[in-house]
Amino acid sequence: MQILNGREASQAIKDQLKLSVAQMAAQGKKVPHLAAILVGNNGASETYVNAKVKACEEIGFKSTLIRAEDTISSLRLLDTIAQLNADYDVDGILVQLPLPQHISDTEVINAVHPDKDVDGFHPINVGKMVLGQPTYVPATPYGIMLLIEHYKIETKGKHAVVVGRSNIVGRPMSILLSGAGAYGNCTVTLCHSHTTNLKELCLEADIIVAALGKPGFIKEDMVKEGAVIIDVGITRVPDSSKKSGFRLSGDVDFEKVAPKCSYITPVPGGVGPMTIAALMKNTFRACAAKHHDR
Repeated sequence: MQILNGREASQAIKDQLKLSVAQMAAQGKKVPHLAAILVGNNGASETYVNAKVKACEEIGFKSTLIRAEDTISSLRLLDTIAQLNADYDVDGILVQLPLPQHISDTEVINAVHPDKDVDGFHPINVGKMVLGQPTYVPATPYGIMLLIEHYKIETKGKHAVVVGRSNIVGRPMSILLSGAGAYGNCTVTLCHSHTTNLKELCLEADIIVAALGKPGFIKEDMVKEGAVIIDVGITRVPDSSKKSGFRLSGDVDFEKVAPKCSYITPVPGGVGPMTIAALMKNTFRACAAKHHDR
């Protein structure tokens, strides 16, 4: 059993980007600029955004963090996005989800210009991904593909089972794994809360991507020997033995499942760091594409 170390793989990607950005700066070229909007003070969102800003600093990107009260009007938020769309210096725009209930996620996602949508959520970019055209792929699925590539995991002809059908992870993951490409060509089964024979399907899987947000849901009796397990879940579970009062748990019962696997991602330190590395790659591409067009 080998651990798919997301921290290690993401560091390799960030080091490569850092080198490229240093070269751009040395040649007097514009360096990538990511603008992040954080609405309200959700603890998890705060953590994610800070990690993204820190990654920008480490690589040499410029970053702008725009904070807004959770009482901000939808109109005001859309106006902020419009200003960022019009700002030539900004290459990538990221609006941290979830948003307060009075603001429509869909409206906000649609407001970000597709060329600056480094989160890969805009319908135009989703459509391009489905068609296999070059685009910005959502950061978590893209990060998982980069992790698979880093460890050179064979995917061609394999049966992949994706558990969870969210637009942010499950659906894009099923498209990327089934697509043509060096790390695609899987036969994919997309499962969800209404799948009746989930255990049987998981037992047939060469690769399982667990993205349903239920701690410890995937048990050892659902996994065949030698399977590759990608655990996307990250949930705070109460734990009195920890100073913080909680621990982070994935969707897979790691202790029991790990011995059966050929590869498995830990939580934390697996998919999380890869998501940030993928976002950085998208931002770099957004900047490079703009200057290529000029």
